[in-house]
Amino acid sequence: MIIKGKIWKFKDNIDTDVIIPARYLNTTDPKELALHCMEDYDSEFVKKISQGDIIVAGRNFGCGSSREHAPIALKAAGVSCIIAQSFARIFFRNAINIGLPIFESEEVADQCSEGDLLEIDTEQGVIKNLSKNETYKTNLLPKFIQKIISGGGLREYVKEEVKRRKINV
Repeated sequence: MIIKGKIWKFKDNIDTDVIIPARYLNTTDPKELALHCMEDYDSEFVKKISQGDIIVAGRNFGCGSSREHAPIALKAAGVSCIIAQSFARIFFRNAINIGLPIFESEEVADQCSEGDLLEIDTEQGVIKNLSKNETYKTNLLPKFIQKIISGGGLREYVKEEVKRRKINV
């Protein structure tokens, strides 16, 4: 899968309360969550982001509570991918579970700038900065995780596996 989008840069330790403030956790509707995505960090974020844009961040992205609302809000707001120096483990898993591609890369976080255009080959683990004509390698996600993400998340992946194997549940 090829992902192409403009970078939005964030610092270290962006926690789930910043991604989607707790005051909006009374809904699970992705469209409603998207309206408030990152508003405590940048109140104009959802107005500025375009479908397919990419977040690039520092260390420990998605730390804090284990709420699945955070990656749902990002994906619903139009974020196509997140690249960070590192992720909080529960956020990493929640992102995969909802089909939001995530990659760890020191180089991208250090060398790319907000507004740069990236192209990511998720099957090869190659990230191209089209604005700076630079190429980086990233962690290649295991094939089964790639299938979960490309299938739209864990729930959809399991449904397809059940159909494929003709499992009666």
